[in-house]
Amino acid sequence: MRDLLTEELGDAGFQVQAAANAAAGLELARAERFDLIITDLRMPEMDGFDLIRGVMAMPSAPHVVMITAFGSIETAIRAVKLGAYDYITKPFEIDELLLVADKALGERALRSKVARLQREVEERYGLGNLIAKSQAMRDVVSLVQRIAGSTASVLITGESGTGKELVARAIHYNSARASAPFVAVNLAAVPESLIESELFGHKKGAFTDARADKPGLFIEADNGTIFLDEIGELALPLQSKLLRVLQEHEVRPLGATKDQRVDVRVVSATNRNLESMLADGSFREDLYYRLNVIQVDLPPLRSRPEDIVPLAEHVLAQLGGRQTPPRKMRLSSEAQQLLLAYNWPGNVRELMNVLERGVALCQGELIADDDLPPQVREKRPADFLGTAVARRMTLADLEREFIEAVLADEAGNKTRAAQRLGLDRKTLYRKLDEYAKDREGAAQTAARAASQGDEDS
Repeated sequence: MRDLLTEELGDAGFQVQAAANAAAGLELARAERFDLIITDLRMPEMDGFDLIRGVMAMPSAPHVVMITAFGSIETAIRAVKLGAYDYITKPFEIDELLLVADKALGERALRSKVARLQREVEERYGLGNLIAKSQAMRDVVSLVQRIAGSTASVLITGESGTGKELVARAIHYNSARASAPFVAVNLAAVPESLIESELFGHKKGAFTDARADKPGLFIEADNGTIFLDEIGELALPLQSKLLRVLQEHEVRPLGATKDQRVDVRVVSATNRNLESMLADGSFREDLYYRLNVIQVDLPPLRSRPEDIVPLAEHVLAQLGGRQTPPRKMRLSSEAQQLLLAYNWPGNVRELMNVLERGVALCQGELIADDDLPPQVREKRPADFLGTAVARRMTLADLEREFIEAVLADEAGNKTRAAQRLGLDRKTLYRKLDEYAKDREGAAQTAARAASQGDEDS
């Protein structure tokens, strides 16, 4: 029988090796890689059940199909419980065995593909993809590491293009929910009339175009994470319904009469100032505090210049790998200086767009300054130190002007300004107080001088 099956499986296109008994087969399976083991049940010294136990203890265990003349339901249940993929009872047709072998190998290939894709997704959204040379981004990565294992709601804030969805995915794929769905929805891109149905689902006939039941995104994300991008665009009536879902962990599809329990972690993001929306009544305070259990604030790219070149190199490695043939793309020193001098109003998204353009236009593997778009080339670095020397500025004057320029560039945010300057916040506050006192003293001196002038006249 062994010789017959070896010949028939070989003729069908399988690569086959045979073993005279279970012990020899187990030794062979441990020494080489196999996708499928076909075994008898009743064998001397080691039976088929013992073989299954040995195979299942192996890393990346092959599928096992058991052949037995003792085809009782108890035998089948025991074999499957031990880890067998399937079983066949004697007597059987060769075509039946070939069909089971094809099915087993197809299922194994599918599992392997899913596992590979899962690994690729986890690698793509791993913490290593959050480029963090600057202290500000190192703080973000540290916070993401700490909160990934939690189930608390997270609010990600930052300008458009700073990578809020990448951070949301990093939180998900570094959590215990990584194998469950990650569902993202841009609330600004969904018509207001459809958002409720999109989030919570509907029953057939709930409204004119509801021709079939539709599970909402919360149900789709059950046991996983839902990412609500542009949460500040959500209308007030829908805010109250979202709040109820967050409080009760239940959704009720449109047209349904019963709630459905869901276990979903909510990560939301916005580039709007929700605090000012609270003040003008356009965002619910109770919803805000439900969403903002933990806040992750992403700094704009212009405030973390240390990250620009490493981030560009990371993106170029990905873009170059997609070329045919693959290319090891790099930036010329002139192109690097231009990237560092540019203000990046579109942040990381704009940087990726610029680099993709550079890869498309450059000749070879070196992106030169001429391969960059006009708006980047126009922002050539100014001779800041030369200007300071020409103005005969002191070191204290230079420090003061630079600190105030960085603070203005950060829209008055002292925390981000201190991070960018490499200063402790207390040091920055002290220096700003000194500058304010100097200005006050100068103003008083000028006032006294003006008053004296009036008296003299």
